[in-house]
Amino acid sequence: MKKVLVLCFAVLILACNSSKKEKVANADETKMVSEKVKLYEVPKLDLGQANKLADLPLHCINIEYPNRLSQTLGSDEDLKSPAVLHPAFYGCFDWHSSVHGHWSLVSLLKTFPDLENADTIKQRLLKNISKENIEAEVAYFHGKLNKTHERTYGWAWLLKLAEEIHTWDDETARTLEANLQPLTNLIVEKYIEFLPKLNYPLRVGTHTNTAFGLSFAYDYAETVGHEALKASISKRAKDFYLSDENCPMSWEPSGSDFLSPCLEEAALMKRLLSKDEFITWIDVFLPQLKDENYNLEPGEVSDRTDGHLVHLDGVNFSRAWNLNKIAEGLPQFNHLKNIANRGIQYSLPSIFEDSYEGGHWLGSFAIYSLNSVSKN
Repeated sequence: MKKVLVLCFAVLILACNSSKKEKVANADETKMVSEKVKLYEVPKLDLGQANKLADLPLHCINIEYPNRLSQTLGSDEDLKSPAVLHPAFYGCFDWHSSVHGHWSLVSLLKTFPDLENADTIKQRLLKNISKENIEAEVAYFHGKLNKTHERTYGWAWLLKLAEEIHTWDDETARTLEANLQPLTNLIVEKYIEFLPKLNYPLRVGTHTNTAFGLSFAYDYAETVGHEALKASISKRAKDFYLSDENCPMSWEPSGSDFLSPCLEEAALMKRLLSKDEFITWIDVFLPQLKDENYNLEPGEVSDRTDGHLVHLDGVNFSRAWNLNKIAEGLPQFNHLKNIANRGIQYSLPSIFEDSYEGGHWLGSFAIYSLNSVSKN
């Protein structure tokens, strides 16, 4: 009997020791995970930041030079100043940056009606996006040599601007929407005409990225209920991307990327697929995203006075809005929001002191990424 009692006591001691060791091991493991995954503060867009961000496009939407036209010349007759060629969108160095600079102001006014100089900003928007100016912009796209102008990056931002104006409950917005409508309609027509001809998507980290262009266009179509545009985008995107596997995130970013080819594609498919379909697809396309310890270093900018190198601030912002889109409504991907926060925190402080190379466009990327945080 004594032997049995001793044996039971020994087993009990071993069990207790084992339990203590297991608890210590679990505690150590938890400590290691918490040390490995640093949590980054959730960035928020407040009125103070909004006023600073509004200054960026305000300083350039009516500044004609320097200017990069990306124009195809047919003769000496085409040699005209930017403000003559593009009376609505001639500032901020290039057409697309001017367009999304106007988007920035609309977005900020919509979110912060008490923005400093709100009335002045509205007047500048009305002056630039006038009926006459938009007619001239439409005429430019009808020109023989510039029918593909800004395809599809500028097209996408024009529709994002149209969407933002459409959802802005303000008297100014109704005038702007009516004035912009002919150009909006033209860009929609160009998308529907172009997409069936595009046999292969452009999987790059710069302006011509197909997934980016389709995402913004789809957002517009969904918001205004344009079924033909939605159907066209959905068909081509699924043709392009539905069978993709193992996107090489380790190859990103390239030296002057401001978009992530892999994440742009993932965020587009999140828009188009059902929840179950998307989870199945993303597990094949980017299986590493489901790892709670997945890490993605921000793109490092070595020189913010270099117009191409500063693109990497843009990649941090665009990654953030795509990661937040992927995580939207899917708790198993919530850890991706921390990576998004990290990228925003890396690049946001710099854009307010940036030289013109970054300042003429990065504000829009910052605002859109901060908006994506608020949606989550």
